[in-house]
Amino acid sequence: MSMQIELDFEAADKGADKASCESVRADHRRSARACPQRKTKAKNEQAKTATLEEVIEALEAAFEAVRANKGAPGPDRQGIEQVREHWSEIKPQLAQSLLQGSYRAGDIRRVWIPKAGGGQRGLGIPNVVDRVVQEAVRQVLEPVYEPTFHQSSHGFRAQRSCHTAIAQAKEHLQAGYGWVVDLDLENFFNRVNHQRLMSRLAQRVQDKRLLELIGGMLKAKVVLPDGVKVSNDEGVPQGGPLSPLLSNVVLDELDWKLQERGHRFVRYADDANIYVKSPRAGQRVMASVKAFIERRLRLKVNADKSAVAQPQDRHFLGFSLKREPKDEQVQVHLSGRSKERIDGKIRELTPRNGGRSLKAVIDQINAYTTGWMGFFGICTPQVEAVLRRLDAHIRRRLRAMELKQCKRKRTIVKKLIQRGIRAKTAWRQVYEGRKSIWALSHTWAVDRALTNSLWEDRGLKSLTQRYGQHPARRVARGAVQHELVFG
Repeated sequence: MSMQIELDFEAADKGADKASCESVRADHRRSARACPQRKTKAKNEQAKTATLEEVIEALEAAFEAVRANKGAPGPDRQGIEQVREHWSEIKPQLAQSLLQGSYRAGDIRRVWIPKAGGGQRGLGIPNVVDRVVQEAVRQVLEPVYEPTFHQSSHGFRAQRSCHTAIAQAKEHLQAGYGWVVDLDLENFFNRVNHQRLMSRLAQRVQDKRLLELIGGMLKAKVVLPDGVKVSNDEGVPQGGPLSPLLSNVVLDELDWKLQERGHRFVRYADDANIYVKSPRAGQRVMASVKAFIERRLRLKVNADKSAVAQPQDRHFLGFSLKREPKDEQVQVHLSGRSKERIDGKIRELTPRNGGRSLKAVIDQINAYTTGWMGFFGICTPQVEAVLRRLDAHIRRRLRAMELKQCKRKRTIVKKLIQRGIRAKTAWRQVYEGRKSIWALSHTWAVDRALTNSLWEDRGLKSLTQRYGQHPARRVARGAVQHELVFG
């Protein structure tokens, strides 16, 4: 069966036009010969290993890492501070149970959180002690696997991020690969085949005791919100420290298969983009890769969210990439979904009913937009128009909140007069017609009374100003040296 899958994969790729495939395959063959990572992969597999004793030695460091991450309690309802009080007693008992093979992972609490694109994402929250054991296993396994992961894999890895993934995607587009095979794995973390995963782990981990420990973690039962316990026959539930590493172990096989076929690609967790030169080549690559994923990896490609398209029409990690026809440079834009998401978040933070003070609301907005700008600040300058619109929208939402807190229109008129608006103008604009609070928030009088400088004095931080101060913008001005590294 394995040989047939390989033949199917290769046969599907043979149909791709020479213009889109032969040159890139030649490039990747040369890079593969020159790449130390590829040369030393087999050597590293033999040189590095992991043992249960190393896991036990890492328990203390693992506990500190779990404590730093905080997190919610598991099914036993014990928080990290409760465990900390008794850690000196728990640790030796835990180490002994691990060494004797009597340790059994506890149940996992299932929590549902809303997904950005709609629907819900299931998180699995283990008990604190189980999280410590998972973290210890992760710390031991990561040095074994990290050197051999593909350079085009960016998710859950040190020195790599969404930004490095976008930087590499830009390079592929700049090189002329203007079509993308956008792959989305349906419910990936909950569909990982345990047998395939354990087989991959057994190739590198020789300690059977450690393999049994990992297998027991994977089989831990899940407690649903209604209290029902269900068996866990597949998947690596998101929420545990070990799941991200295991997901990369599973998909590393796909990465190297794409490398062998000469494809240019970028992968972040279960989101993968393969870059080709024509839609025809994209359709053939889509068919072959889909067959490999579903037959070999025993995963499922989400047909509704996967497509062959131009990058500007797709959403990748919150961004949309477009090669401008004028200067042939690739520009990084906000995706439509990201715009909708921040609009929704601003509405959530600025309700006109709730009784919160404006200062508290402004502090929450600043906290959110600071993180948002840190992530999306790599967008090219065309985003400034969007940022100006967002700044104006935030100020209008705040003006509406302040007007709502006045409760009566008479009070609104009084405040407008206090802020320098002529009485006649204030009365006319507030009482003329049946204006809602939202309509009043954008009248001339209110705009003039509650100016942009007023909101700055109250502590509101402008997205537009912070965009100009982002490291990516300082690089463009030559102020600092900053580089996104993905190789």
